[in-house]
Amino acid sequence: MRIVVALGGNALLQRSDPMTIAVQRRNVRIAAEAIAPLTAEHSVIVVHGNGPQVGLLALQADAYKGAEPYPLDVLDAGTQGMIGYLIQQELRNVLPPERPVVTVLTMITVDQNDPAFANPTKFVGPVYAKDAADELATRKGWAFRQDGDSWRRVVPSPEPRQVVEIEPIRWLIDRGSVVVCAGGGGIPTMRSAEATPLAGVEAVIDKDFASELLAEDIGAELFIMATDVDGVYLDFGAPHQRKLTDVTPDELAGHAFPAGSMGPKVQAATRFANNTGGRAAIGSLADIAGIVAGAAGTNIATRTGSRMAAAPAMGGG
Repeated sequence: MRIVVALGGNALLQRSDPMTIAVQRRNVRIAAEAIAPLTAEHSVIVVHGNGPQVGLLALQADAYKGAEPYPLDVLDAGTQGMIGYLIQQELRNVLPPERPVVTVLTMITVDQNDPAFANPTKFVGPVYAKDAADELATRKGWAFRQDGDSWRRVVPSPEPRQVVEIEPIRWLIDRGSVVVCAGGGGIPTMRSAEATPLAGVEAVIDKDFASELLAEDIGAELFIMATDVDGVYLDFGAPHQRKLTDVTPDELAGHAFPAGSMGPKVQAATRFANNTGGRAAIGSLADIAGIVAGAAGTNIATRTGSRMAAAPAMGGG
């Protein structure tokens, strides 16, 4: 079975963790130890977030006055290499020597006419006082919104359209590699017209939607979004909160989930289930074996049979 595992930010940085390499490596090692057993029976593709890391690189760039800050596509590429290296090395340390592990620098295209470009909503980079934000907005053409008592830059978050490196990713999976790719939602790129060169875009692609597109394109049977909770809850945080276990996309459609946290994951999961007939799951990385077996997390599929079915005893890609 082909499985896409999308690691939430908690796989790299727990809440309130310092953003040091030592801390990230420790957390990646935990993730690698959880994922590695799956590779004995299944083809595994790993996707990761990069929000805190991009923010840190933006802060570091802002502190250096000798050059303009790097654009977001270049920062995304840098974090794909950095985080991919950590995941690749830690998986390499726990897998048999003969099992290849490969990180693919992954561009994902967006549509220049996506309505998100007219309504930037994604916070990026450091916080500013109002007068500094106004000056940057005038000088650079950046958009800002209030974030608490400060102001932060906001950029568009367009829908992913095409995974540019999909063919080499498929080639590697077919030959038994564990592939790390599409980190942070992919490097955002676009073409101004058909057959024109690719160019980077000042945007952030939602990693859940990018992971879902990747899962469709490689023919995954199971799409897992590993996060810091053990599933999807109704009325989360309230005394009467209730965890959902096995649901259909239609059942989920009757509920609202926060746009800044569980909402995109639920939307990506329902999209995958509807478009492929496969199973999507949302849950804790610590429960990943149970999620694969269909016994943990929140499982989303269009049919009761596929919702309840566990992974086969022997897999393969």
